[in-house]
Amino acid sequence: MVTHYIHRGLAKKHFKENTLTSFKYCFKKKYGVETDLHCTKDNKIICFHDFTLKRKFKINKKIKDSNYSYLKEISTKNKAEIPLLSHLLKASKKKFPLLLELKPFFSLKNLKKLLFETKKYKKCALISFKEKNIYNLGKLKTKLSLGLLFSSTTKIETIILKSKKSYIDFIVLHKTFLKNKSLSTMSKPVYYYPILNKKEFTKYRRVKNLIFENL
Repeated sequence: MVTHYIHRGLAKKHFKENTLTSFKYCFKKKYGVETDLHCTKDNKIICFHDFTLKRKFKINKKIKDSNYSYLKEISTKNKAEIPLLSHLLKASKKKFPLLLELKPFFSLKNLKKLLFETKKYKKCALISFKEKNIYNLGKLKTKLSLGLLFSSTTKIETIILKSKKSYIDFIVLHKTFLKNKSLSTMSKPVYYYPILNKKEFTKYRRVKNLIFENL
């Protein structure tokens, strides 16, 4: 897998987050993409960070209560069209690694849909803060790598214990754990988030598997 990933695509000054334009620019710069997945009311898998439309579009409505046609309409009007996962997969051309975070709990039906859509993309890995998602994906015997996310407040003992579970292939930690020597005993790969600016990149540039918030 590639060493570094960009969360939500290169956005802010240049592009709007989680759009095909931002993803394609990441690929042009030879970065992988880490993005967030939600399921719509009509069971479409989309790339979108928040659980609601409030921050991005000033609409107090949940993603899970919205059909994709509605989301496409309002996001296109705001020049920030919400892409389907299938759009991102096609744009990656099977060449660029993707870290796909399952934001909410996914039903078994939607997990199977996710695995069907990604089955030809060997450079995908699936991650989530919700261990049940990762456990269920493991039960479905996916060949994709599975990673469990942890917050900055998680106890080291919990991280080490959970990392030993057979269905977890790697773990994703907050950057506050970068200098924690207790984690050196783990045999599984570790990814770190979020690297926020060039100063932090310079500081941690020798560390593998970093997830950036723009760069």
